[in-house]
Amino acid sequence: QVQLVESGGGLVQAGGSLRLSCAASGRTLSSYVMGWFRQAPGKEREFVAATSWSVNTYYADSAKGRFTISRDNAKNTVYLQMNSLKPEDTAVYYCAARRSPYVVLTAQAQDYWGQGTQVTVSS
Repeated sequence: QVQLVESGGGLVQAGGSLRLSCAASGRTLSSYVMGWFRQAPGKEREFVAATSWSVNTYYADSAKGRFTISRDNAKNTVYLQMNSLKPEDTAVYYCAARRSPYVVLTAQAQDYWGQGTQVTVSS
């Protein structure tokens, strides 16, 4: 069983930055696809960013140029650096792991989820 624990959320002003971390335990995730999703109140969970075992990266259009996903396989940890934050980035951010080397960027395709961390961006 895989456990994912997010940290790093909080309240920030528009234009600010936050760095989210996702620490994994239970097994080594170096061969998994790791990703970040977010869910705002009243909306569906949506893809934000992902990184494959080969360290290819994928981003939603809303994240391109502002967010950077990275992974440290030695620490079993995935990060999401978020810059130039906007009020519309406000959501609960979830770390996800897909038990496959093949990248599928839908929430339904992920096998493991963290509990989420709140990100609030004030205007």
